[in-house]
Amino acid sequence: MDLALLRTFVTVHRAGSFTRAAALLGLSQPAVTSQIRTLERQLGRPLFLRQARGVTPTTIGDELAHKAAPHLDALVEIAETGIDEDSSIRTLHLAGPPEFTAERALPALTGLTGQDGHSYALRASFGNAEEVLEGLAAGHHDLAITTARPRGALLTATPLCDEEHVLVAGERWAARIGPGKLRRKGTLALENLPVVEVHESLPFVARYWASVFDTLPASSGAVIVPDLRAVLACAASGAGLAVLPRYLCAEALERGEVVALLDPAVPPLRTYFLVVRTGTLAMPHIARAHEWLLRAAAHWA
Repeated sequence: MDLALLRTFVTVHRAGSFTRAAALLGLSQPAVTSQIRTLERQLGRPLFLRQARGVTPTTIGDELAHKAAPHLDALVEIAETGIDEDSSIRTLHLAGPPEFTAERALPALTGLTGQDGHSYALRASFGNAEEVLEGLAAGHHDLAITTARPRGALLTATPLCDEEHVLVAGERWAARIGPGKLRRKGTLALENLPVVEVHESLPFVARYWASVFDTLPASSGAVIVPDLRAVLACAASGAGLAVLPRYLCAEALERGEVVALLDPAVPPLRTYFLVVRTGTLAMPHIARAHEWLLRAAAHWA
């Protein structure tokens, strides 16, 4: 059986689409369709059911993918290891949310440069969960960090770390509210107070209110800025309340630039996932970066 046909088949199986598989393989869609038809004729059985949006594997298709994929990934690993040894520089394309990528991921990965005799070049892209997952699926990135767990077989996600959220404000607002008033009145003490957020929908504040107070916020955004580092700066300057990841505001809390307004017994958490295209961990430069991030995350808590 032709290995090229099997490679195309496994890519289609993981991508769930001839179009997406063609993009990943660098082939035209008709070429992918022709290869799958050739393989189906050789086996005498259909491998996929064509649907309006993509394809789904038949039972035979699932069985063949289960048998073939590990061996194809192993061949890729052998080939890529040889390339890795002969190449002086490998480029890793990373994508993720701007704040977490800048503050956590990139500092952890810069240690790979020159590690064990291998030189790495890093290329980072920022975006929301939908954008980075689409870019990863299309082959634009090698590794993605996201707060959304992807579905389907094309992408493989590994939990990276949990992010604790903290309700903070500048000293002026913290003194006005006071912990006693907040404990007695709950969200009533926070009504009509200005809020600093990343979007008009108040995603961080709404998630915190739902988790801690079991309700939705009554306040509206006073300052909307699409970067959590800017949210922290605005909150510290007295613009209003904000909900921020603890890793991002920990130093500001220690310096007294912002004050934590509440210390709930069960703080709201958000999970980050490390995502790759299925099978690409056979490539040494991706596998090494994946391992380094997981190792670094163990010390982020």
